[in-house]
Amino acid sequence: MAITNGYCTLNELKASLRIPVSDTVDDDLLELAVESASRDIDQATERVFYSSTATRIFTPRDSYNCEIDDLVSVTTIKSSSGADGVFDITWATSDYQLMPLNGVAGGMSVPYDLIYAVGDYSFPMSGQEATVQVNGTWGFSAVPTAIKQATVLLAARIFKRNDSPGGVMGFGDLGVIRVGRMDPDIDRLIQPYKKVRFA
Repeated sequence: MAITNGYCTLNELKASLRIPVSDTVDDDLLELAVESASRDIDQATERVFYSSTATRIFTPRDSYNCEIDDLVSVTTIKSSSGADGVFDITWATSDYQLMPLNGVAGGMSVPYDLIYAVGDYSFPMSGQEATVQVNGTWGFSAVPTAIKQATVLLAARIFKRNDSPGGVMGFGDLGVIRVGRMDPDIDRLIQPYKKVRFA
């Protein structure tokens, strides 16, 4: 199999496990571990760290603020004047600001996650109707180093589970040694990237 949108490479995982690159016996299982770890991190952080181009629609928070998914770059922003699903107003770059400014928050480079209306238009409000359409590149432009490291650790852990069926790693002086539920280092690495939600 091939890795799709993985946050580390097969060779990076092999290096972590001290498996020579020339040893291809377990490549399928290793690639599966990388992809599984990457999707686990997506779920834990509620975001993705690869990029894709698409058109998405959003419901603005108010007339001047529209929260969006992680955005790398904009192609077009449109709004629906009639809140009827027809996006008939195209915004100029002078009509909005992407936030956070300069793509930096908390000392880290991050994607944009909010559009702030500053020009000729405001966001049309109609209950929960999606009145904003954004075409652009979504996600992250590059996988952050901490996410890559967390993926290597988690993928190695997933791969090594093949040697511990039933969650039993072995037996020590005090009895059964079991696989722990969560690795605190992985949690620490991904913590700054977890999406914060406000009620």
